[in-house]
Amino acid sequence: QVRFMESGGALVQRGGSLTLSCAASGFPIYDYHIAWYRQTPGTEREPVAAISSTGDTDYRDPVKGHFTISADKLKNVVYLQMNNLKPEDTALYFCNALDFWRVYDRVVGSWGQGTQVTVSS
Repeated sequence: QVRFMESGGALVQRGGSLTLSCAASGFPIYDYHIAWYRQTPGTEREPVAAISSTGDTDYRDPVKGHFTISADKLKNVVYLQMNNLKPEDTALYFCNALDFWRVYDRVVGSWGQGTQVTVSS
């Protein structure tokens, strides 16, 4: 079963940085395209960024230039480096595997608990 555990969320001030971790269990991450999503109360989960099984990356417009996705295949972890954080980045962040590259509405794994990022103004 494809499962993930997200961690690294915290309360930070505007302009601060955080690195989120997505730990995969039960499978090697290089077999899949892995994506980060975020969700705020009352809204749908939205994609943020993704990294393909071959290392290509994709970013949604709101985070281009200040989020970076990367993967450590030895540790079986995908990271989301978030710089220059803004209050609108406040959300619960999740990761999952994509069935097809850049097709964000089809995921392979179970959703984890997520990790909360709160950016104060």
